[in-house]
Amino acid sequence: MEFRLGELFCGPGGIAWGATNAQIGNPDFRIVHQWANDYDGDTCETYRKNICPNAPETVYHADIRKFDLTQLAPIDALAFGFPCNDYSIVGEQKGMDGTFGPLYSYGVKALKLFQPKWFLAENVGGLRTANEGKAFTKILEELAGAGYKITPHLYKFEEYGIPQARHRLIIVGIRNDIDVEYHIPSTAPYKGVDNTCKTAIEVPPIPDDALNNERTRQSEIVVKRLQHILPGQNAFTANLPEELQLNVSGAKISQIYKRLDPTKPAYTVTGSGGGGTHIYHWEEPRALTNRERARLQTFPDTYHFMGSKESVRKQIGMAVPCLGAKIIFEAILNSFAGIPYESVEPKTTE
Repeated sequence: MEFRLGELFCGPGGIAWGATNAQIGNPDFRIVHQWANDYDGDTCETYRKNICPNAPETVYHADIRKFDLTQLAPIDALAFGFPCNDYSIVGEQKGMDGTFGPLYSYGVKALKLFQPKWFLAENVGGLRTANEGKAFTKILEELAGAGYKITPHLYKFEEYGIPQARHRLIIVGIRNDIDVEYHIPSTAPYKGVDNTCKTAIEVPPIPDDALNNERTRQSEIVVKRLQHILPGQNAFTANLPEELQLNVSGAKISQIYKRLDPTKPAYTVTGSGGGGTHIYHWEEPRALTNRERARLQTFPDTYHFMGSKESVRKQIGMAVPCLGAKIIFEAILNSFAGIPYESVEPKTTE
């Protein structure tokens, strides 16, 4: 059974890579790219180059609010990682009241229009608490109302062997008239995996001429500041000389100038970069390169991101980890193929 996948808010292709590389015991069950849409031009170019180089016309660069979905080819599956700006705990959590909050409704619209056999919707964990939890309830109701049995779960990707603490709320839905039940894949098979950020970045070594591996030039004061920050510390927890301290009022526990701890998975990779929000190497006084960040997101080294260094940084930060997505898509394929797999109960709380 081949599932033709359509994607809204496709990003640079983390979900698509996981989907199209998903493999189970039965080779007849697989997922293929059908079409994708994103509002960012560089992101679309990255997706075209890596996911569908032979069919670049199937990636539509357009604002979803002005895009005619009826022009798109039929699909059997839909994925949409709707924008997280208004749900992230890093932001103001405007939820439905923000510019981006209501964009999930275009995913619902696509479900009603195409009636795919199944879907996957992805967002940040903060979705659960935006608008006092009302946003999450409303989204679940509308997805179910489109005709689907839904299984929401808070996936902690570091528990699936991903070298990064990235928690994402992912909702899998299977159409009501299909006698298939999806289960959350167990984390047990990944218990012994070495998912430290050091191993992810250093094994195998990244060649100096690797794609998207340009270094960020650090100012002298940043280098001095980082020399006083130990692995796992940030600018507020480190014992910095007064002249190197940051004069920031009301700062929370922060990732500002935070160094990685080489013995643990990385903290969450984001699209930020200014004001000390790069991810910083545990030993060298510098920010990670985009290729190192891509490794933490489990993109293969051959994955070529298009655009400026800043554009690439944002693309990597908003992606779903490739290998994490692959695990979920393989569970979906196993569910349809009737192949049992180890599973856990769904949970949407920390």
